[in-house]
Amino acid sequence: MSLHRYLHLLIPIVSVLLGLLCGAVIMLVSGYDPVAGYSALWYGIFGESYYIGETIRQFTPYILTGLAVAFAFRTGLFNIGVEGQVLVGWFAAVWVGVAFELPKLIHLPLAILAAAIAGALWGFIPGFLKARFKVHEVIVTIMMNYIALHVTNYMIRTVLSDNGDRSDKIFSSASLRSETFESMTDYSRMHYGIFIALAAVFIMWFLLEKTTKGYELRSVGFNQEAAHYAGMNVNRNIVLSMVISGAFAGVAGAMEGLGTFEYASIKGGFTGIGFDGIAVALLGANSAIGIIFAAFLFGGLKVGALNMPSEAGVPNELVEIVIALIIFFVASSYFIRWLLLRFKKEGK
Repeated sequence: MSLHRYLHLLIPIVSVLLGLLCGAVIMLVSGYDPVAGYSALWYGIFGESYYIGETIRQFTPYILTGLAVAFAFRTGLFNIGVEGQVLVGWFAAVWVGVAFELPKLIHLPLAILAAAIAGALWGFIPGFLKARFKVHEVIVTIMMNYIALHVTNYMIRTVLSDNGDRSDKIFSSASLRSETFESMTDYSRMHYGIFIALAAVFIMWFLLEKTTKGYELRSVGFNQEAAHYAGMNVNRNIVLSMVISGAFAGVAGAMEGLGTFEYASIKGGFTGIGFDGIAVALLGANSAIGIIFAAFLFGGLKVGALNMPSEAGVPNELVEIVIALIIFFVASSYFIRWLLLRFKKEGK
């Protein structure tokens, strides 16, 4: 079989391996034992049921933010505002969670729906400005991140609390927590959100690959002029793409507000979940299945890194360097592609 057919799979794998290799070199130069460091990292991901539960909990929102970035990219747009959409989704979900006390069958879906709508509305603004006035979505979405941060902080202080720094805890009827998962994973914060994230993966795949609207969205992404001459409403599809992307991000915020923390609090800065979603989408090649594996890798690295200082004396900041190197090598995909093809030619 031709190597070209597997390059889209090999490039992320090679990027991860190169990132880990460079991380090992940095550990050696810094005076640390890379074998001990990576052993501690591995144990921090898979060593105990608690770590496994925390890893699953960590990569759940990464799946959704990765989908948000990838969906926009597959339709020709760059949604850099996923972080802001996560924040407004988080706030909306918690607001519904504390403002109402309803049966769980109604309350939990309503809170998640509120998060999706909030994220969708936050995505609608840059989508509308792009479609109507040709304002570049990258600029608008970056600015919307800061607006979301400060608006949600203000709303938490004035609406969800009485000039406090955090809201009340949501009602149990709006919680994603599971006693079954807690008992299975030694009281980790793993919750039902993982099933919602996997369902979102299927929704993205089905929408883009199996529906007429998905074909239209991808066509607009490939070539707006050709899509227009084919009779497609380009502007409407641009707005729809950003709305759907924002909805994915909003649900990611609900995973934090209804699952991991069960409250909303004043934030001194960004959570990083949305920005990490860009890296997840990049490593996952903007494909639904690829994003699952990329999210697991990033979630595992984040959780496993917490075990490195105590077990191997390695600063967990080195994992951030490894992640940055992986992203660097993914961004250098053309160089990796050239190397792989060159090795193939020399092997003949």
